[in-house]
Order: sequence, then C-alpha cells, then structure tokens
Amino acid sequence: MNWYQLDAEKVEKKLHVSADRGLSGNQANERRKQYGENILEAKKNTSKWLIFLKQFQDFMVLVLLAATLIAGLLGEFVDAIAIMVIVLVNGFIGFFQEQKAENSLEKLKELSAPMANVLRNESWEKISSREVVVGDIVRVNSGDRIPADLRIIRSNGMETEESALTGESLPVAKHATAITKDGLDVQDQVNMGFMGTLVTRGSGIGIVVGTGMNTVMGQIASLMANTKKMITPLELKLAELGKILIIVALFLTILVVGLGVVQGHPMYEMFLAGVSLAVAAIPEGLPAIVTVALSLGVQRMIRKKALVRKLSAVETLGCASVICSDKTGTMTENQMTVKEIFLNGKYLYVSGDGYQTQGDFFHNREKIKRSFPNLETMLSYGMLCNNASIVVKKGKNFIDGDPTDGALLVAAKKLGLSEELSKKFRIIKEFPFDSDRKRMSIVVEDENQMRFLITKGAPDVLLPRSAFYMDKDNRKLLNKENKALIEDAINEMANKALRTIAIGMRSLSSNVSLDSALLEDELTLIGLYGLMDPPRKEVKSAIRECKEAGIKTVMITGDHVNTARAIAENLQLLPPNGLVLEGQQLNRMSSEELSNVIEDTYVFARVTPEHKLKIVKAFQEKGHIVAMTGDGVNDAPAIKASDIGISMGVTGTDVTKEASSLILMDDNFATIKSAIQEGRNIYENIRKFIRYLLASNVGEILVMLFAMLLAMPLPLIPVQILWVNLVTDGLPAMALGLDKAEEDVMKRSPRNPREGIFSRGLGYKIISRGILIGIVTLIGFMITYQNNPDNLIFAQTTAFSTLVMAQLIHVFDCRSEHSVFARNPFENIYLVFAVISSLLLLLVVIYWPPLQPIFHTVSLSLRDWLLIIGLSAIPTVLFGFTKK
Repeated sequence: MNWYQLDAEKVEKKLHVSADRGLSGNQANERRKQYGENILEAKKNTSKWLIFLKQFQDFMVLVLLAATLIAGLLGEFVDAIAIMVIVLVNGFIGFFQEQKAENSLEKLKELSAPMANVLRNESWEKISSREVVVGDIVRVNSGDRIPADLRIIRSNGMETEESALTGESLPVAKHATAITKDGLDVQDQVNMGFMGTLVTRGSGIGIVVGTGMNTVMGQIASLMANTKKMITPLELKLAELGKILIIVALFLTILVVGLGVVQGHPMYEMFLAGVSLAVAAIPEGLPAIVTVALSLGVQRMIRKKALVRKLSAVETLGCASVICSDKTGTMTENQMTVKEIFLNGKYLYVSGDGYQTQGDFFHNREKIKRSFPNLETMLSYGMLCNNASIVVKKGKNFIDGDPTDGALLVAAKKLGLSEELSKKFRIIKEFPFDSDRKRMSIVVEDENQMRFLITKGAPDVLLPRSAFYMDKDNRKLLNKENKALIEDAINEMANKALRTIAIGMRSLSSNVSLDSALLEDELTLIGLYGLMDPPRKEVKSAIRECKEAGIKTVMITGDHVNTARAIAENLQLLPPNGLVLEGQQLNRMSSEELSNVIEDTYVFARVTPEHKLKIVKAFQEKGHIVAMTGDGVNDAPAIKASDIGISMGVTGTDVTKEASSLILMDDNFATIKSAIQEGRNIYENIRKFIRYLLASNVGEILVMLFAMLLAMPLPLIPVQILWVNLVTDGLPAMALGLDKAEEDVMKRSPRNPREGIFSRGLGYKIISRGILIGIVTLIGFMITYQNNPDNLIFAQTTAFSTLVMAQLIHVFDCRSEHSVFARNPFENIYLVFAVISSLLLLLVVIYWPPLQPIFHTVSLSLRDWLLIIGLSAIPTVLFGFTKK
C-alpha cells in the first residue's frame, strides 16, 4: 500500500477514522490487539540461567571449586560440601543483585520513553508512544520524535530530519498533498512522516499508517537492537582498581601459603586456605554492587521527580559547581496569567489567577465592558494565533500546550469569547514560534474572504517590524513619540516582573505571496499583554542551599532584562554587585571578554539557544562543572555540551530529552537541588561500602599473614573464611548503599571530578581499620590458644567470631566521614536488620550442633563473648575518638 499516493480523505476512509474526531478508546484497544504495541523488537535479554552461571566464571572461584573437588576425592566430604554450598549461596546473591540492577535499568527505559499527542474521542491527549495504533490522528511539533509512520494531512512549515533512515542530514520539507508517482524511495515521500525521525521545524498532523515493526524504521530494527551496555566512569575506575587489588591479594595469599608450607602446615590445607582467602579478599563483586547502588539511588531520585537517563550523570551531579537554569517554568510556576494589558495608550488590569476563566477588566479601578475600543479585537487575535487548549480535569482547568498561549486563551475567555470564534476564520498558513524568531504568525481568512496576518511575540521583535499602531479611534502611523510611549510601557511592565507579549496584525491582498520574507513587516501594533508567572515557593530556599553547597545558580531567560532582574532579586539569586547581561551584549563580547565577567554574572536576559552554548563553554573554561537546563529543540547543543544536561519532563521536546542526562519530571528547579543532593549521597554511599569491604578484606588477609609470620596455627580454616565473606560482605554492604545523606552533605564544596576513589583520607581509613581488625582478631586467637593449647577449634571459633563482630561493628563507622559517634546507628534500619541477620547466621554456625563439625566451631560462654565484643569494638571506638 503506497499511502503517499492517497489523498487525506481516502486515507481516513481506508482506516475508518475521522481527522476531526480521532479514534474512540474501544477502537484503539481493538487495533492494539490486532497490530500489537508500537515498539521495535529489541534484542533478546540474556537468559537468567546464563546470568546465574556467570557468577561462577571468576578465575579464583573456578580454582576454589577445583580444589574443593580434590578435597572431596581425598575424603574431606564435609568441608567440600560446605564450601560448595557457600559458593552456591554467594552465586545466588550475585545473581539477585545483577537482576535487581537490570530490572531497575529497564524501569528507567520505560519511564523515559517518548510520548505522543493523539486525538481520541474528539480531544487531544498525551499517551506513551508505545500505545499509538494504526488510524490514530497524531499532532507533532518542532522538537518531537515522530512516534509511528504517518500520512501527513496538515503541515505548518513542517520539516523533518531523516538521517537515521536516509543518511541525509538536511531537513526535508513536508506537505499534505498526494503524490501520484510510483515506486518512490523513502526520502522522496515528502507527505509522509517516519517513525523515529525528528521534527526540526514547524508542526503538523498526520494519520498513523504503520506501527512497530510495520514501519520503515522497523525494517532496519536490527540496527537498533545491538545496543551496548553503558559503563559509568566510576565502574571503569573500580574495574581497574579491582585488577590491582587482585594482584595485591594474590601476592599476599601466595605469601601466606608459602609461609604456612615452610612452617610445616600440609600443602593441601594451605592451598585450600589460600584459595579461600583469595576468593574472600578479592572484591570481584564491587562493580556489581556499585551498579546496584547507582540503580537504587536512581530509584530514589525518581521518587523526587528526577529521572536519570545516564548513570554516569549520578557521579557528575556531585561535582556540579554551576547550575544554569531557565526561569520560566523551572524557577517559576509556569502558570502564566495575564495581569495587565496596554491598549490605546492606557493600562488595563485583569483580575483572576491561574487558568480559571472567571475574571474582569478594569481601567482606573473601574470595571470596563466588552465594548472597550480594540479590546475584543486584541483578545480575539490572541485566541486565534494560539495552539493551546483548555482541558478540564476533576473540575479544574489545565492547559494543553504552551503556558503563554494558555494565558492569552484564558484572558479571552474572561471577556466572554469562545472557541466558536475560530470557526469564523480559516487558517491558511502558520509560521510557528521558535526561539530564534521569537514570534508566531498565522494567515487567516474571514467569512468575507478578507485575508490578514496576525503576529504575536516579543515586543522588541514586533516593535521594529511595526509601521502603525491602534489608537481608540483608528490605525495611526507609529512615530518616535508613540514608539517611546510603548517602550516605556514595556519597561514599566518588566519592572513589575511581568513578562510582555506584543500582538499585531496586517491586512493582506489575495495575491500576496505567503512565502515572502517581508510578510511579517509593516505591522499594526494592537497592544501589549503583561503576564505574571509567580516564582515557585520552594525555589528561594533551594537557591540558598545550593549557595551553601558551593554551587552558583545562574538564571537564563528570554524575558526582558528588567523582568529577569526583578525575579532574580525576589528569589535572592542576584547579589548586590552581581551582573545582568543581555543577549545583545553577549553578541558583542569576545570569548575572552565574557570569560572576564562570567564569574560575576548571575542573570542572562534576552538570550537565544546559541548564547546558552557560549555561556556553558565560558563557565567550563573557568574549570566549572556545569548543569544546564533546556526544553526547546535549539537547546539541545548547549545541553549536550554541558557536563550535566537537564531537560524538562513536562514542556521539554523529545530531542532535548535525548540530549540530556537528567529529566525533571516536574520542571522544578528545587528538583535539581534534590538531584544534586542525592547524587552526592550516592557517591558517598559507594565510598562507604568500598571502605567497608576493603577494610574487612585487609583484616582477613592480615590475620592470616600475621599468624604465619608468628609461626602459629591457622587462625581460620577455609570454610570459615568463606562464611565470613558471605555473612559480612553481602547484606551490610548493600544496606550501606541505602544510607541517607549526612546532615552536612550540602554544606560541602563540590567534589573535584579528577578526585581519586581513595581521596579525602579514604585510603588511610581502609588500611588503618583493616590492620586493627586483623590485629584484634589475632589477639583473640592468641589469648584463647595460649590458655587452651589443646583446643585449637576453640581458638579458631574465637578468631572467627572476633573477625565477624569487628566487621559488623566497623560497618557503623563507615556511615560517617567524621566519626562513628556522629550519627544515630538506628537511622539506617536496613543496616540494622542486615547486621542482626549476619549476627544470627554467625550464632547458628557456632551453637547449632549439626553445623559445628562443618564449620569447626564450638559453643562459646558469656565470658568468651565479653572478650570477643571488647576486642571487636576497639577499631571502631578507637578511631571514633580520633575522628580520622
């Protein structure tokens, strides 16, 4: 079926749909059952069996299994079975950790899936693109990804970038007319929109003719399936660290084995002990635990309305030193309300807040009627040159579309105008708004076939294009005096923190070319709207907290400089000597000149997306780690160039979301602060369990090494070493990944991105605690063995218990950068339960008779436990007082 050869009416008829009404809910469900979901078939996931078997592919684990098999053949069945069970349990833990990480990442993919704007039951609604079905009427705007293959039935200057399909990077202009030619290639089907391609300009409406694998993109889906798993810089660092630790651990293990053999211990016994020690001491699961910690942290971020698209961003968030944030919708409520109108040289005031359509118009505190000169004309034109609509949900009004358009629509409703007005006019052509043009225009024809242009946009763009203005009596020539009066009105509104929008018109003859570059010149300026977008209540405190955290907040806006300054002062963002720069000043500045003032600048007004890129680079050249927000298609280069690209989840386009590493699901600046706080905490939690695992492993190796150097019997046997690894490394380490942030986490300076893992004293803490854990374990063994030289198992049980207890107490020390006494130990309830669980597992192998011969343990008395707990507490308590 060549859909491009059919005109729009035939496509509607063939797919049993009306472009005015769209599909009903029942029709959509039936078609979804018939055609399936609108998704490309992904590469099949690795089977769970393979993930489980992967847990045993580590070289040292294979050596241990081989050694265990030999032990079994030599008759040591109990030890062999015990070691096999422990290795198997460890494998299950690794498997569940990896599954959790994979599931978390899959959920992230689902949450960040693109949305589609479809017409269902005569009203536009946003749905997940996977729910789009054949026959759906879809609306796309600049910056959107086309959700399925469409036959375009309306194009308003629409252009798409189809390089993913054709390799051609130049945008393709689209139209709605049928093409008669047969056998056209994809790039020549210019009345079609293809799944996955990007709308770079304009807008359009189309009928879905293909979904999922039945699209052009579906035919080349194999290109999409072979996606590689992204590895974060921290995971790479830890993988490299792991290799070094393996070499160190193997060297020390060989040393322990060698010393043991020299001192007369059986070769088999020392080999098995050495391999067990290597398996326990090498933190082969560290990268996996980091992935789980990152994923769990990302889940917490989602609950705080921040969606991380790239795990590497979590690490970078803690380094952020500058946040460049849009004003509208991010620092403000994004609930635009027309509060003032400048018309006929007079100021009119509009009552009512938000999107409720109840309100009145006043001049000099007197209520005015609909007949006030030019008022109905101005509000009618604002309603026509508009792509927003009012949606009622649970008795409340919401805006579907741009909030500025919504505010103009609400103002018109307050005067009593209705959507019926649009039926009196036929829209012939639309010139969509974009951040470069800073205006939107439509060409309309009324019932008398009179044609005219309506334009709305930034006053500093429309005023130079205007030759006339509307007075209460008639249209008049715009002279310097009138122009100065209008400029004064713009400044006065801006000083009140009002955003200003100008609206104008121009009569057109029927033979005027609609493609003329001069079409939007010679305008008649009708009036000015003054819109209020109140600052979000939580933003002021968020900016203050960022300042305390050493993070500079910079406001970037397209608004008038006076509006921007007033809001920045209100939010206490602009210090007394802080600079405010305009876009025109940026144009005149060289990179060097901007670099000289960038540190003192807090507000950038009247900027374009190109300016954003210049601002990002200027901050980066000063050594800053920059977070940049954006929502429009032209913001993507700046977002991509920044260290942390942040897109808007509500108002953001698909292209900015794809370029970003973080999506604000509520478009709120305070969410950026929360994300940075969480990002810092995730990194600190990773440091916590690296500290815990490595200090514990150092203790395990050193207790064996010291014993061999002192020509003593083995303080721990292989099965005990593996049990320590199972009991202490698993649950407590994971629970540390769930730890809440310390109180001062947002009072510390941003982390240097070049900072090593062992910086800020972490290396010292690992070695000092590890040495002390090894020493107290050996002391426990020596005291017990000297008092009971004929009962080696009793001494080994004491050493085994002391080592486990020392590690379980030490885990609470790892929660703070300062001291174990700095935090409430019961604050992390997951850690408390993990420690209790590990303690119970220790008690089971000591006191349950069936397990005593397996783990070579004996029951301990209260006196023994006093010695064990006293020794175990020394490393944590001692360093708790030193605060190092």
